[in-house]
Amino acid sequence: MSRIEARRDEDTVAAGPLVDRLLGNLPPEAVLTDPDVTASYANDMASFCPAGSPAVVVLPRTVEQVQHVMRTATELRVPVVPQGARTGLSGAANATDGCVVLSLTRMDAILEISPVDRIAVVEPGVVNAALSRAVGEHGLYYPPDPSSWETCTIGGNIGTASGGLCCVKYGVTAEYVLGLDVVLADGRLMSTGRRTAKGVAGYDLTRLFVGSEGSLGVVVRAVLALRPKPPGQLVLAAEFASSAAACDAVCRIMAGGHVPSLLELMDRTTVKAVNDMARMGLPESTEALLLAAFDTTDPAADLAAVGALCEAAGATQVVPAEDAAESELLLQARRMSLVALEAVKGTTMIDDVCVPRSRLGELIEGVERISEKYRLTIGVVAHAGDGNTHPTVCFDAADPEESRRARESFDEIMALGLELGGTITGEHGVGVLKKEWLAREIGPVGLEMQRAVKQVFDPLGILNPGKLF
Repeated sequence: MSRIEARRDEDTVAAGPLVDRLLGNLPPEAVLTDPDVTASYANDMASFCPAGSPAVVVLPRTVEQVQHVMRTATELRVPVVPQGARTGLSGAANATDGCVVLSLTRMDAILEISPVDRIAVVEPGVVNAALSRAVGEHGLYYPPDPSSWETCTIGGNIGTASGGLCCVKYGVTAEYVLGLDVVLADGRLMSTGRRTAKGVAGYDLTRLFVGSEGSLGVVVRAVLALRPKPPGQLVLAAEFASSAAACDAVCRIMAGGHVPSLLELMDRTTVKAVNDMARMGLPESTEALLLAAFDTTDPAADLAAVGALCEAAGATQVVPAEDAAESELLLQARRMSLVALEAVKGTTMIDDVCVPRSRLGELIEGVERISEKYRLTIGVVAHAGDGNTHPTVCFDAADPEESRRARESFDEIMALGLELGGTITGEHGVGVLKKEWLAREIGPVGLEMQRAVKQVFDPLGILNPGKLF
């Protein structure tokens, strides 16, 4: 039994004394206690992930206020759940009973943008899209762009090591985090990393915090690497009579040395869902739709080369966008895929299996078999260029039998991903949803080492308990 569990068994710290201690160094408007309000902070967007009832929600504006929360929590042995915008899909931001929810959305300042050093220094509550637009005014570019980029925060992106549509060329969040300021479980402030172009001093603790889901410390500032803003991209859409042919095209494109800024796949189920929701006019006769984009100085030439490879793989139609407006329309369709699939039955479970590109076709074929086995609609949308797929199980949450089949199919997809040499999560994180599967992927020795790291940073187990493992 953990120390937090032991204290909870004795009786969770009464909300009154906890709130009084918090108000000692926090303004009243930063401390929310109304149960109807605090309940709205209980969970993120993941299905099948239990969430508890927080004792209090704190919305700090300063580093010192975060430190006060952590010192208080340590003294009273109260769990703390750090949160961003709660757009996550693994339950990593879900509250536990009697916890302090530490919502960092009000720490939303862009502190610095340096065109010379090509960095931005930001607080964790900065919205991804807001940062992208701000650095764009300086001719710079922050590449990580999750589908929820208009609402998700940089702190949340760091916590889950999120990706996005452009990862095939530019990489994921971890590759852009140079340094962090982190409030530890006992309230101490630690700085990691650097703001220089190079630096190898000591262990890379910055990378350790990226993807740790708030279980090791609370990120209160980040130094992010930027790139020069690329030219506007053009998009090509290719239709295929089978997912296998589309995946063959992906392999041909990557083996040919091409570096698209985006390479996305939508299956027939996903295309139909997007059309039903938004009347986008996408071709529903196709079994798979592949979107490829280039942001080079001559994107039309790159698209022509990729179009030829798609035709060689069996594409039934290849249509390059004529301008930025057409390209943006196709990207909008891709970005709304997950929302459109949710509308099919009202609830979804979104898998995040990533496999080697060479095994992508096998995974999608396997998902089709799983869909038939469990008599469920499962749409597949994928960052095909890096093998990261999002098989999305659509079901009626009010139907217990269908919900059971949804959960079983979700697990079977993860098992298939591991069998194909992949990972259970490419960008959404482990959270609550996949913590049983983490042990299967990393093995007993890996799990022991990860728990040992957690013990070093959080000996009382108060930071986001119940997540990861």
